[in-house]
Amino acid sequence: TTAIMATAPVIKANKSEVSYAIANITLFGILSMLIYPYFAHYYFEGQSLFIGLFLGTAIHETSQVAAAGLIYDQQFNSQETLNIATVTKLIRNTFLIIMIPLFAILYNRGKSQKKNYSIINIFPYFVIGFVAMIIIRNIGDQYFSTILNNNWEDTIYVIQSSSKVFLTMAMAAIGLSTNLKDIKSMGYKPFIVGFVGMITVGIVSILTIELYINAFS
Repeated sequence: TTAIMATAPVIKANKSEVSYAIANITLFGILSMLIYPYFAHYYFEGQSLFIGLFLGTAIHETSQVAAAGLIYDQQFNSQETLNIATVTKLIRNTFLIIMIPLFAILYNRGKSQKKNYSIINIFPYFVIGFVAMIIIRNIGDQYFSTILNNNWEDTIYVIQSSSKVFLTMAMAAIGLSTNLKDIKSMGYKPFIVGFVGMITVGIVSILTIELYINAFS
């Protein structure tokens, strides 16, 4: 959704096109969120790294990736998979600061009217929080753990437990934001494209992970 809202102005997408895109992300993202954790578990034989990479690359929206990782963690007791999936998706999000200006350049190439697009306006700011937490955790494990003793570990546990609550809230929010009437009114053709896109992204993700496995096995 972040990519859609950031890209729409630079390619001059109209409201119906934005609605189609968001509806596709919502519908097929929810399907992926519910199906992929179980599919990945059996396909990758419970290997946390590969399952996390698959969830983080094959599912479209950040909250849906986090929800899928949470589902997997609750069903198969793998906090590592949740972490890997979330980190993978957030790394994908950082490429928005490269791709969106590129889309603007390609869209406006050869046109007489040029516009400048500020990276500040399109930057996904939640990535800053992600990087900040990485820094805090690494500094804390190295320095705070010796000073605070068990208090640092307790703090980490509280934050991790809280994150599951917030992820559950995000998962519920996805459901609350989904209106089946609105989706139905858009017709079926955009959703055929969305379905093909979902399958294509999933296949590319699997093939890439398989190449990684074969290259380093």
